[in-house]
Amino acid sequence: MVLATGSGRVRRVAIAPPDHVSSFPPQVGDGCRVLVLGTVPSARSLAMRQSYAHPHNLFWPFMGELFDAGPDLAYAERIRRLHARGIGIWDVLMHCERPGSLDSSIRVGSEIANDIPALLGTHPSIAVLAINGAKAQQVFARRIAPRIDAATLQRLTVLALPSTSPANASLSRAVKFARWRALADWAGR
Repeated sequence: MVLATGSGRVRRVAIAPPDHVSSFPPQVGDGCRVLVLGTVPSARSLAMRQSYAHPHNLFWPFMGELFDAGPDLAYAERIRRLHARGIGIWDVLMHCERPGSLDSSIRVGSEIANDIPALLGTHPSIAVLAINGAKAQQVFARRIAPRIDAATLQRLTVLALPSTSPANASLSRAVKFARWRALADWAGR
């Protein structure tokens, strides 16, 4: 970009391109009943190649309390334990532009949704979509729900859960956990 200064001099300024972020593949086992949908991995998650890797994200502590799949375990073991309880993990977005890690920084026009309707077709055992946070809920409503056929949408239960992100400080941990406890009602059925 070229900027003219007040003195009439021209100065070139480099503007960093927005961060292009991509989701991980779905982590869904056989017989999955509950699919937890986040927005898109954070910068920390991408660097660690693990969903919900930020140390202050409450997702894994909640999974530890509910399903013995807590952050003290190796990542592969946590995923194995969730799969054993019928829980899978994915994100509503496949790709987006997001400077930093905040969902509020996602550029709406850059959003490309994951093919959740196709996943539901290949995993008909999924009965619950547990949507982690307001931004994931907005993307789901805008980009995914309209693509799910009416019969599939009617058989699904959609749980709108508070974000486990440390950026969501509007609710206490206890209030968040009370809402997330609903997963235990659906897991292992």
